[in-house]
Amino acid sequence: MDFFPEMQIAASGLNAERARLEIIAGNIANVNTTKTAGGDVFRRQLVQLVSAGSGEDGELPGVNVAGVVSDPSPLHQVYDPANPEADDKGFVAKPNVDVMLEMVDMLGATRSYQANVTAIQSAKEMIRHALEI
Repeated sequence: MDFFPEMQIAASGLNAERARLEIIAGNIANVNTTKTAGGDVFRRQLVQLVSAGSGEDGELPGVNVAGVVSDPSPLHQVYDPANPEADDKGFVAKPNVDVMLEMVDMLGATRSYQANVTAIQSAKEMIRHALEI
């Protein structure tokens, strides 16, 4: 019985959740960034995950990070006519980052990370017990 594929599958989950946590941290850090290096308002970033394989064609099932995309939801508009970045109607475009949503996403990513760590620990224990037999 080969336990290493299970550990590799869980490790792919660890990598995916680590990437999610990094993006979430960046979103929270930029919650008030009205101008990026490109001159645009910061947009919330999302991690796209894809299946690594079905297990049928020799590839291990798991998950990979396909990329990072910007959230297309509308930016927040705040009325602040004294702000130099205000438009002609006095509104300033703010990032579409909702800190509460980011915290919920962070909690989910953390729980998933912990589940993958537990899966790896369980596989290690099974291997250890199999070697003791």
